[in-house]
Amino acid sequence: MNTFSPPAPPSYTEATPRERTARLLTDTCAPANLVVVVLLLVGWHSTNGFAGLGWGLFAALFCGVVPMGIVLFGVKRGGLTDKHIRVRKQRVVPMTASLASVVTGIVLLRVLHAPKDIAALVVAMLVGLVSALAVTVWWQISIHNAVGGGTAMILILAFGPIAVPALLIAAAIGWSRLVLKAHTLAQVLAGTALGGVSALVFTLTR
Repeated sequence: MNTFSPPAPPSYTEATPRERTARLLTDTCAPANLVVVVLLLVGWHSTNGFAGLGWGLFAALFCGVVPMGIVLFGVKRGGLTDKHIRVRKQRVVPMTASLASVVTGIVLLRVLHAPKDIAALVVAMLVGLVSALAVTVWWQISIHNAVGGGTAMILILAFGPIAVPALLIAAAIGWSRLVLKAHTLAQVLAGTALGGVSALVFTLTR
């Protein structure tokens, strides 16, 4: 049973400097933003050139741009309270719609013979999204940290030890979610772990 109900964040004028920093981190490192960035980086790395970058952009359309558009549309229509979907019960519909978008992306990437790393990364994202959706039905797991942890792990798997500092991004995201009281520590840690484990699919399918 979920007993955690995240409070509404303070207005920008009422927020402390610490809260403003946390909000900046939360907005900058929003799941859709991280998804686009990691797809571009892995895309470039997959071919060492603009062709891979193009594939990354194509995949980002289905995994980042469309899902964010779904959320923003929901906010505009009044069905969602905010772009970070603070209320757990509101997550199911936009996450399911995003799932359909990612599946469409996977099919097209396969049909068009995209680089293996890009196709594998999108499959890993699908696994992470399905896992997060299954948990979020009954518990307020941190989607921010699921994507943050997954992003850090993917970069380490793709680029090697040089990408280890990416773990600091996941830690910073977790800090921001706690400062804003959007999640409990358990929800942040569980999200990070889920993202990291889901990212292992990248290695298994590339």
